Amino acid sequence: MSESSATTVYLVIAGLHLTIAIWKASALVRSPSFSLALQVATHGLGGIVYVVASPFGYRSLGTVSGQPWLPTLPIYLGILLCFGTQHLLTILWTPSRSDQPWRVRRQIAAWAVAYGISFAVMVVAFLTTDLGGSADPLKFNTDQVNHPQVQVFLSVFLTMLTCGTVHTWRRTRHARADDKAIMHSVRWYGRSMLVTSGYVVCSAPAAAAAALGHHQLDDVGVLGSAFGVVGSIMTCYGISGAALSKWLGERRDIAVLQPLWDLVVAGVDQELSLGSGHRRPDHRDPQASAGPGRSKPNRIFNVRWTLHRRVIEILDGIRQLERRAWISDLPAQAVAGLYSEAMKTDALRSELGLGKKGLSSHELEAAVTAAVLRDAVERLQAAGPDGTSPVASARPALFAPGKNTPAAQERTRLVRLARALRSPLVDSSLQVVRSAQEGEGVSWTRAAAR
Repeated sequence: MSESSATTVYLVIAGLHLTIAIWKASALVRSPSFSLALQVATHGLGGIVYVVASPFGYRSLGTVSGQPWLPTLPIYLGILLCFGTQHLLTILWTPSRSDQPWRVRRQIAAWAVAYGISFAVMVVAFLTTDLGGSADPLKFNTDQVNHPQVQVFLSVFLTMLTCGTVHTWRRTRHARADDKAIMHSVRWYGRSMLVTSGYVVCSAPAAAAAALGHHQLDDVGVLGSAFGVVGSIMTCYGISGAALSKWLGERRDIAVLQPLWDLVVAGVDQELSLGSGHRRPDHRDPQASAGPGRSKPNRIFNVRWTLHRRVIEILDGIRQLERRAWISDLPAQAVAGLYSEAMKTDALRSELGLGKKGLSSHELEAAVTAAVLRDAVERLQAAGPDGTSPVASARPALFAPGKNTPAAQERTRLVRLARALRSPLVDSSLQVVRSAQEGEGVSWTRAAAR
């Protein structure tokens, strides 16, 4: 790889690290914690290290300082500090069952002291060495290893890097944590550490051979930097991959929930929306219904807040239909009857798009709820803006299915419900309901075939 290509790769990785550092810093400001502080330090320092380690950054700093090899010291200290903080993060996130808090703190303190002593030895060894000649940013380990101080410098660096990466990898193999995001990071930390140890596997033999006057393995030592690059990218994914997956999932669910929101919020009462400037669409005017009255949620920034807001507004819309007595049990009966008939008749089952195993209990509940809500909104809109709510009967008030769903499961339930809104089973069941309401007495099979 040419130096210009290496510079490009290093600067891209530096940008990735610095972006994550800024992201975590914003979270740290909102919710200060030792864990977040370590993450900010790790990625902030990682970004700086990669800028300096790029051939352009290395030569620029060497020229400014008048010491061509001087950038090696902050680079190696930065590398060790980055992986050291990841090591400490792993210990903090994955205490064993027998570990008491005081024992975890003692382990972190012991490793921190070990890293601190290593830094001190490396600084002294490097600064007491008279390094001459022009600098090759990727060949310090083999070009300058003939100096005894450099041998000490590299021995300490490679030993601590090996201990830190291998210990972290072994610890992550047996790690267990309730938080899926933390486990995602821990697993990728472990993998990245294992890959990074490839740097030691390449550099140690090359440096040892060069110290003995044999430079046949110099290119193998340069190859070690590739393991460091890959390990760094894996670390970045480890800390951001779970959060990115959550963000993408939240964006997807906002889009999936949009038809349900249009039905029970925009189609029921504009005041249910927490936003402003939304009007209730006129069901008799398709262009108006598809136009400005529709809410366009933000799916780039504050995505989680937008999703939570959508869930709350949808639940408010459903409760509004319940309070105003628009909920009927006829659609639920229609779905149950049509589904039961379909599971006995292959032709009807195929027409409704049902598999041989049918629907799970949750999927069937979603279909029932979708039919109930669509029927309620259609009757509400048919009554017009001046229409009155149905007269409440003496029997208990009717509620849409799923009323007692735990709050933590509402998002999942509503996503299932949104996906069931336009299913053939729901469409056909509502045909049955309309026929019954019109007094036609149409059978399940005939209604489905319409």
